Amino acid sequence: MIYSEKVMDHFTNPRNVGEIADADGVGEVGNAKCGDIMKMYIKVDNGVISDVKFKTFGCGAAIATSSMATELIKGKTIDEALKLTNRAVVEALEGLPPAKLHCSVLAEQAMKSAIADYYKKQGVDPTPIIGDIGECEDCHGCH
Repeated sequence: MIYSEKVMDHFTNPRNVGEIADADGVGEVGNAKCGDIMKMYIKVDNGVISDVKFKTFGCGAAIATSSMATELIKGKTIDEALKLTNRAVVEALEGLPPAKLHCSVLAEQAMKSAIADYYKKQGVDPTPIIGDIGECEDCHGCH
């Protein structure tokens, strides 16, 4: 498989790795079947994602898409972050092989899941705002 330089950069030097102990929202997506599990943590100040970290168990593309997704939402409002699509993550990484596109879907879902958790902690039902995040039915096995 051929990866872009950007993918390789985010895989070998991932940004925002780790966890936030007092996170305002935590989202976990993926499943053991496909081998990719992403956990994303967000800190929200006045509606802005002031910090975001991730932990990903998965292939290089899963790590790269998680890293890029965190870079794209850091400093953005929740509304702006919710507009982030897996397509935007792929474009920012200058492409992914077709077999790895589901990794970018997982990155989008992890971010939405963390925001949904944030809303739940505020006593707000996230479903009307975020919609159904769904499961990773796209898993073709990453490894």
